[in-house]
Amino acid sequence: MRRGIALALLMAAAACTPSGVPTVSAPAFAALPAPGPMRSNAAMAADILDLAFALESGREIPRLTRFEGPVRLRLTGEVPASLPADLTRLLARLRAEAGIEIRQTEDAGAEIVIEAVPSAQLHRAAPGAACFTVPEVESWAAYARAGYRAPDWAGITTRRQVTVFLPSDATGQEARSCLHEELAQALGPLNDLYRLADSVFNDDDMEGTLTGFDMLALRALYAPELHSGMSRTEVAARLPAILARLNPAGGSGAAGPVQDDGSWRRDIETALSPTNSPAARIDAAARASRASQRFAAGDPRAGFGAYVYGRQLMTRDPAEARRQLEIAARAYGLSRLTEIQSAHVAVQLARLDLATGDPATARNRAHAASPIAAAHEDAALFAELALIEAEALDRLGLSSEAEALRLDSLPAARYGLGSETIIGQMRRSIAAFRPAKES
Repeated sequence: MRRGIALALLMAAAACTPSGVPTVSAPAFAALPAPGPMRSNAAMAADILDLAFALESGREIPRLTRFEGPVRLRLTGEVPASLPADLTRLLARLRAEAGIEIRQTEDAGAEIVIEAVPSAQLHRAAPGAACFTVPEVESWAAYARAGYRAPDWAGITTRRQVTVFLPSDATGQEARSCLHEELAQALGPLNDLYRLADSVFNDDDMEGTLTGFDMLALRALYAPELHSGMSRTEVAARLPAILARLNPAGGSGAAGPVQDDGSWRRDIETALSPTNSPAARIDAAARASRASQRFAAGDPRAGFGAYVYGRQLMTRDPAEARRQLEIAARAYGLSRLTEIQSAHVAVQLARLDLATGDPATARNRAHAASPIAAAHEDAALFAELALIEAEALDRLGLSSEAEALRLDSLPAARYGLGSETIIGQMRRSIAAFRPAKES
């Protein structure tokens, strides 16, 4: 299940939400191969086991399940205009990088169905979810007739029919992010782990496209040495040899200890849930920020609590928001794995730079983070950084450069943020960050 946290926080800053089916394709960022996972094979094996043998709720799954044989996929519903091209590219990556025999079809008997449904209907069935995956259900109509209930993943022995429901009225980027995470979960892992920095299987939603880690995890789960029905112990016994074959660069080092995040995770979920009161959310975020200090250097959880807390304080207490965001920036800056997280922090610090009358720093900060957003194909983040940089250029008296930057970044803004109305609201929200004497 994808929560859409990062985009929801971004759009909240603009006081608006995505709407309307986009009519633009993904911006032409450089399509670089996803780098391989930067962890040992032993750590990789531990992560794969925790992803494949548990649900997001924490419930254990007794056996491995996957598709046994070629996978056919059918796209249906009110499909966003940008989605078919994004799907074609993703299927090619799954074949090349994960070694999965998967192809699109019009056959009604396809093993995987991706159905686009209005977001209001999705939220009625699963409040708080931007999109989700259910087994043994062939359509939204069938899911609705069943009272929005589906068979329990823990009771399935082999995957035969899985349907992904994603929003038909989301931005191109949010639809693509749903496509990547939910299709990967339809094929393999059913869990999300906050400790994974370089993966879509992380409820912080910082990564929006399948990474090298994700592709290797899928390739390992579909290795011929494994099959549906195997226990965790049986899979654990075979993973070392599988990963040694698939990822010789992973070496033979031991996996480090995994730090539990039960109470921290509950506070994060409380802080991010829109159904909770503002006071409850802020209190939970403050606890999560304090608890983040116990995580090891390079662990993305070490920065996420402070990031969430800082975001919630942006207008309430800008000075404390900056302090929290700087804590997050230092934590994320300790590892190459968390560069996209660092870029998300940078965009908020740049907003605060504008608010304190320092457009030069805002410009430099946004400019430095933009290549990271582009490398991760995060059009929404790239567009926001460009709008902040353009606002800073305006304040520095460089209006012609500012307008050129806004024009150049417009394809990314349309794909990542949505309509011209929403882009305008984002621009106005950024312009509103001014020193108190100018407000």
